[in-house]
Amino acid sequence: MKTPHFYAVIIGSEILNGRREDKHFIYIRDALLRRGHTLFSSFTIKDDPLLIHTIFGMIKNDPDAVMFSFGGIGSTPDDLTRQIASDVFSDGVLVVHEQFGAHIIERFADAAYPHRIHMAELPKNAGLLHNVINNMSGFSLEDRYFFMPGFPEMSHPMVEEALERFYPKAEELYRHTLIAQTSENTLIEVMERMEENIDFSSLPMMNGGNPIVEISVASVDYESCIRNFNFFIDALKEKSILYEIMDNNKK
Repeated sequence: MKTPHFYAVIIGSEILNGRREDKHFIYIRDALLRRGHTLFSSFTIKDDPLLIHTIFGMIKNDPDAVMFSFGGIGSTPDDLTRQIASDVFSDGVLVVHEQFGAHIIERFADAAYPHRIHMAELPKNAGLLHNVINNMSGFSLEDRYFFMPGFPEMSHPMVEEALERFYPKAEELYRHTLIAQTSENTLIEVMERMEENIDFSSLPMMNGGNPIVEISVASVDYESCIRNFNFFIDALKEKSILYEIMDNNKK
């Protein structure tokens, strides 16, 4: 894996129909940013088996994918994630995780049967993510696909656990930003010259009715970042376009 592509999959019809407010997107975004990572993509989807399977399959096809999936790992009929995770990321077979099964029996005794014990049925070779609230675990596959409950107070500590164990800090990223008194159309030819390892963005805005554009150039290679940023500066100077360089830091 070169640079991890972080995906969030937030499963819950109750979010889409307005019965619940999503609390996962901002949390996972900021948890990643604190470590120098950024989200690659985020999906909020209903509890639909074909849709979940399709999204998981698409993510699996990305060799650099790291996924955080929220919701659908309980014991009721609408909890679909465990089986679909096995179908997509394993061999389709669910097996009782011995340690998790013991935790369920310890907590619920005879009431673990006949339903709650199903929560321990996980894809083969699943690892556990600790649930700080009630010890009813989330799980992981291949140290890069993480499956957690929909409850934020349970799942968010699992996010922290997974990141600290496997993705604690990104490579140092150098970023340079300017705001130019022009439209982004003026700089398209420069954008087309950006080197492959450059992450750049063009954000058009208006200032008193006049177009301005924020150009941001980033790379883990400092010299490459400076070189590509200077392409924009040279073009602006050549066209006598005013610009302002913003605070440029490692971030």
